[in-house]
Amino acid sequence: QVQLVESGGGLIQAGGSLRLSCAASGRTLNDVPTAWYRRPPGELKQFVAGLINGNAHYKDSVKGRFTISRDDAKNAIYLQMDNLQPEDTAVYYCAANDRPTYTGVFTYWGQGTQVTVSS
Repeated sequence: QVQLVESGGGLIQAGGSLRLSCAASGRTLNDVPTAWYRRPPGELKQFVAGLINGNAHYKDSVKGRFTISRDDAKNAIYLQMDNLQPEDTAVYYCAANDRPTYTGVFTYWGQGTQVTVSS
């Protein structure tokens, strides 16, 4: 049973920083694509950042502010979010694939963590 558990969300003022964590169990993350998505209020889930085939990819609006990383020893991925803005308010989800080949669809999802940015 593969489980992804996010943590690190919260309420923060605009301009602040948060670091989201995603701890995995049941499968190693070091050889599969992983990503962070978010669902803003009233909107569809959207890609935020991903580690795919050894490269980091970002949604345009978070480039230069967010950084995705992975710690193989802890079997976890992280999302460092700096200079947060109210439009970053969303439920953030981590995701992982079940095989090294990236298909555009992620197999495993966490339960989500709320990030709220006040102006």
